[in-house]
Amino acid sequence: MAFDTTRRSALRLFSQLAISVAAVGASLGAQAAEPLKIGYSDWPGWVAWQVAIEKNWFKEAGVDVKFEWFDYSASMDAFTAGKTDAVLMTNGDALVTGAGGGKSVMVMITDYSNGNDMIIAKPGIKTLADLKGKKVAVETGLVEHLLLRAGMKKLGMQAGDITIVNAKTNEMPQVLASKDIVAVGAWQPVANEAMKGSPGAKPIYTSADEPGLIYDVLAVNPASLNAHRADWLKVVKLWDRVVSYINDPKTQGDAVRIMAARSGVTPAEYLPLLKGTRLLTLEEGAKAYQKGSDYKSLYGSTEIANTFNWYNKVYSFSQKVDTYIDPSLTGAALKAAH
Repeated sequence: MAFDTTRRSALRLFSQLAISVAAVGASLGAQAAEPLKIGYSDWPGWVAWQVAIEKNWFKEAGVDVKFEWFDYSASMDAFTAGKTDAVLMTNGDALVTGAGGGKSVMVMITDYSNGNDMIIAKPGIKTLADLKGKKVAVETGLVEHLLLRAGMKKLGMQAGDITIVNAKTNEMPQVLASKDIVAVGAWQPVANEAMKGSPGAKPIYTSADEPGLIYDVLAVNPASLNAHRADWLKVVKLWDRVVSYINDPKTQGDAVRIMAARSGVTPAEYLPLLKGTRLLTLEEGAKAYQKGSDYKSLYGSTEIANTFNWYNKVYSFSQKVDTYIDPSLTGAALKAAH
C-alpha cells in the first residue's frame, strides 16, 4: 500500500513536471515566433527599407521582421526601453543611446550623409562665422549639434561664440520661424519643411562639407544579435537588393514613390533627397569597417563623435568605440554573395 501511494505521488509529480516543461516550451516557442522589431524614422537611408517592406522581400528571405515608425529621438528612446530589437540611427547617436542604457552593436552601414544634414539660416546669415553672438537651435548632443561644432572648429570658432538652444529636430520648422532664432540644424525632409516655413532661409553648412562625419547604421541589441544571428544575417543580406532597386534608373521611380509615400511628400519632392544621402553597398560598407582614424573609417568617425559627446557632457565618460562595432555580419553577407 505504501508502495502504491509513493508510486501515485511520483506519477503525480511527473505529470506536474511534464505540464511545467510543456508550458515553458510553449513560452519559448512564442518568444521564438516574435518578429525582429526595428525602429526607423524619416531619413532616406532608413526609409530605403520601405522598398523591402512593400515588396515582401523579408518574407521571401525567410525572416519575420516588423518595422516600427517613430520620430527619430523617440526611436532611440524605444530601443533603450527594450521595446525594439534594433534601431536605425547615426553612429554617434549609438554611443549616446548606449550611455543611456541602450547598448547596441552597429552591424551594417546604410549610408553616410552627403548634404542632407544641414545648418539652415535666415536671410542675412551667409556663413557659420555670421552666427557669432546669435542663437542657433539644434537637438543638443545629436548629429546636427556635431555637424555645427565640426564646422565651427574648422573656422577656429569657440563653443561659446554662439548660444545653443535645444529643440527637437521635428520641431525645427516652427523654431526657425520664431523671432530670436537665426539658424537651426535639421536633416531632410524636415530641413525642407523648415525652409518652406521661413522664406529665404538657406543651408550655410551641410554634411557634404564633412563627408563621413555622419554614418547611418543598423544598430542591434547584443542579446538579440546573439539569439537570432541567422535572422539578422538575412536582413543584412537584403540591403544590396534595396540599394540596387533605388539606384537603378529602371526601378528608381517606383522606389522613390514608395519612399515618398512613407515620408508624406510627393515623389518630385523626395527625389532630390537621394543626392544628399550616399547609400553604401555592403562592399562599400565593408571598406568603412576597416580601422582608421579619419572619416573614411566607421571607427575613426565614431571616435570623433565620442570625443564630441564626452567634451560636450552628453555623457560623463569616454566610451570604448570598438565595443559598438561589429563588421562580421556585413562580412558574412558579402561572402555568401560571392
